[in-house]
Amino acid sequence: MKQKIKKIIGIVLSIGIGVFIIWWSVRGLTDAQLIDIKNAIVNANYFWIGISIIIGLLSHFSRAYRWKYLLEPLGYQPKFWNSVFAIFIAYLVNLIIPRGGEVVRATTISKYEAIPFEKAFGTIVAERVVDLIMLLLIILGALFYQFSFVSELLLAKVPQNPFLLIFTGFLSLALVYYAYRFIRRSEYKWLKKISGFIDGLIEGVISIWTMENRGAFIFHSVFIWAMYLLMFYVVSLAIPETAHLSLSAVLNGFIGGTFGTSANGGLGTFPYAIQKVFEMYQINSDKAFAFGWLMWSAQTVMILVFGLISLIVIPMYNKKFLE
Repeated sequence: MKQKIKKIIGIVLSIGIGVFIIWWSVRGLTDAQLIDIKNAIVNANYFWIGISIIIGLLSHFSRAYRWKYLLEPLGYQPKFWNSVFAIFIAYLVNLIIPRGGEVVRATTISKYEAIPFEKAFGTIVAERVVDLIMLLLIILGALFYQFSFVSELLLAKVPQNPFLLIFTGFLSLALVYYAYRFIRRSEYKWLKKISGFIDGLIEGVISIWTMENRGAFIFHSVFIWAMYLLMFYVVSLAIPETAHLSLSAVLNGFIGGTFGTSANGGLGTFPYAIQKVFEMYQINSDKAFAFGWLMWSAQTVMILVFGLISLIVIPMYNKKFLE
């Protein structure tokens, strides 16, 4: 009973956050701005939206294929389409219960491939660790690409003394090191969780280098996130005002949108995050908002359609193999 109440509270809270963000985003808009946003969405070039959906499908198929490299060392070789169906069903659940899809994904593959739930779920956690590493690499790449901008911003706020900068760098590294040691030795539960999370990251990286097909696994990991970025860029071509985004705007918009999606599936939060990032690049606020809604809606519709198809097809697909 308590678990059901927690799930209901989680769903209500997730939707509530989205509704609040939507209200917050549109509360100050004039009728003219609302019409401008509506026209941008209606008159968008939906050819590029269709291309973005195809790219999104490729990333999900690649994710299904990559999964086998984590399951094979455990002695399991699930059918490709069962992996695909399980992933789409998981994404479908995530729209309603943030992060609830991981459990459903493990349950689904366990049911149709006779893989123990604990082992299936363990590989999904390992996947999430790798995905987090990929996101961190993209963030670092964005920082290095915009190094001159970031450095100018920092130098404008601190004395331009090279010795002071070097000292600050070493002091920061020392603080990180001793903070990590303190966390590892602490008995507080929440610090133990942080320590376990860090250890999971390290273990995830090590497991990649020790797996038999690490080259193929790394290729698919890079491919998945490259498709995510390409999918984001392609949607920008659908609106004239966002069709000539700089690489910096694409990278930062993608990062902002990714964090916006993690909260509640992106309902309200994704378009708002995109709008605020694009405003930094002097992109029309209304068109940026329209872009965010187009991007989020296209991917949500794709997940709804293919998630529901997967729910219907997976029992029929497996019945065929049992006969």
